[in-house]
Amino acid sequence: MLRCPRFVLLALLAVLGAAQAQEADRRIAVTIDDLPWQRIGKTPEAQLPAFHAQLMAALKQANVPIVGFVNEDKLEQDSQLQPQRVAMLRDWLDAGYELGNHTYGHVNLHDVGLPAYEDAIVRGERTLRPLLAEYDQPLRWFRHPYLATGRSDADREAVVAFVAARGYRIAPVTVDNGDWVWAFAYAKVLESEPDGAAREATLLRLRKGYVPYMLNKLDYYEAQSQRLFGRRIAQVWLMHANELNAAAFPELIAATRRRGYAFITLDEALRDPAYRHAEGYTGRGGISWLHRWAMAERKPKDFYAGEPLVPGWVFALAGIDSE
Repeated sequence: MLRCPRFVLLALLAVLGAAQAQEADRRIAVTIDDLPWQRIGKTPEAQLPAFHAQLMAALKQANVPIVGFVNEDKLEQDSQLQPQRVAMLRDWLDAGYELGNHTYGHVNLHDVGLPAYEDAIVRGERTLRPLLAEYDQPLRWFRHPYLATGRSDADREAVVAFVAARGYRIAPVTVDNGDWVWAFAYAKVLESEPDGAAREATLLRLRKGYVPYMLNKLDYYEAQSQRLFGRRIAQVWLMHANELNAAAFPELIAATRRRGYAFITLDEALRDPAYRHAEGYTGRGGISWLHRWAMAERKPKDFYAGEPLVPGWVFALAGIDSE
């Protein structure tokens, strides 16, 4: 019987151990923006409870830690706080999820300027802070709408200081994507096409295309982290509260688990040393923190190549020209 030399066996074990370590490095935190509902002003009020219940059931089925980010203006209708919309947030808290501030009005820092932005942050906690206090929870997470963090280093740092003084940590995003475009397309089909086989076929096509698109984005940013840091970092995934995720979230999470990912809290993800890296971006659009860090290192243009795009047919269904 042939025997494997000891040095060969040790080498094989080392390769296996390295592969297992790489698999163990696949960690990701899920964050969901625009609570209580992304298109709340355009979603028929009578249908909102059912959509919300479907989303909560999907999140429960997926069984992952989540931080949801709230736009407080969406708790109101005609400037009046709506108890049923506050109850939607209670459902998140009762399910064990955390909630964070996403401003009142989902305002863009680059459009409104610092004073108005800071006011939107304060207004974004009027209901949220006392609600969390009922659950003995602090309000500790903030996310920039549109991922717009400032057109200058001074503006960016001013927001960092302002939110820190109010007890927040900024929630960055590494796995950015166009899930909202897919969701707008899905909602428009639900709203505009008559019920029947044709509509169901289009909705199915969107669901079946959405999951691989999101996984391709995840693969892309995993590769970007390896190129930038020489390893897989703990990722932070951005999604939104909408009809599409209510339908597709469990399959997306299951497919991500099949890729070897473990789902962790946002706290755990931000313990990764990568999140202490300097940022180098003051552009207008919102982009992944991986690319902000790459810009701080002055990576060449080809570093950013190959990012998966939303297909044209989805843009057409959504009635949107670009992200």
